[in-house]
Amino acid sequence: MILKQVYKIFSEMRYLREDMINKFIFKIMGVNMEGKPKNIRGVVTIRSNCKGSITLGSNVTIMSGKKYNIIGNDFRTVFRTLQNGKIEIGNNVGISNSTVVSVESVTIEDNVMIGGNCQIFDTDFHPIAYSDRLEHDSEGGKSKPIRIMEGAFIGANSMILKGVTIGRHSVIGAGSVVAKDVPDGEIWAGNPAVCIRKVREQI
Repeated sequence: MILKQVYKIFSEMRYLREDMINKFIFKIMGVNMEGKPKNIRGVVTIRSNCKGSITLGSNVTIMSGKKYNIIGNDFRTVFRTLQNGKIEIGNNVGISNSTVVSVESVTIEDNVMIGGNCQIFDTDFHPIAYSDRLEHDSEGGKSKPIRIMEGAFIGANSMILKGVTIGRHSVIGAGSVVAKDVPDGEIWAGNPAVCIRKVREQI
C-alpha cells in the first residue's frame, strides 16, 4: 500500500515536470494553443521554423515515449514544419508516439485517433530522379497537402503519404502505407493500402 502511494507521488511529480517542459517548448516554438490539451504524457519534440506554424485544438491527448504507449516503442511524438509547412490539429484528437512532418500542410480534424508509431509526411523529402538527388539531395522533393477528416482512426505503425485525404470515420489498418485518397466510412489496409470493406457503424 505504501509503495503504491510513493509510486503515485513520484508519477505525479514526473507528470508535472513534463507538463512544464512541454509548455516551455510549445511557447518558444510558437505553437498556437486554441484550447487546453487534455493529457500530454512524455516530452513532445517540436521543430518549426519562423515561416511554419503548428496549431493544437482543445482536449488533445498526446503520448510521447514507451512509458505511455508501449505500442509506439520508445519513439517520441514529433511535430516538424519545413519551409512554409502548417500542422493543424483539431479538437479531441489522440496521438501516440507518432511523427508529423509538413512542407505544405497537414490537417488533422476533430476526433481523430492516431495509433503508436505512425508517420505522416506531406513531402517526399528528396527528389525521385537519381541525377536530381545527386545535385539537390535534400531539395526538390514533391509535396502535397494531407487531410485526415473527422473521426478517422489510423492504426499503429501506419504511414500516410503526401497528397492523401482520409475520409470521415474511415479506419486504416495497422502497418498500412496509404498513398491515395480513402473515401468516407471505409476500412483500408496493406502496402499499398486498399479497401477492405465499409465500416459498419454501430446503431
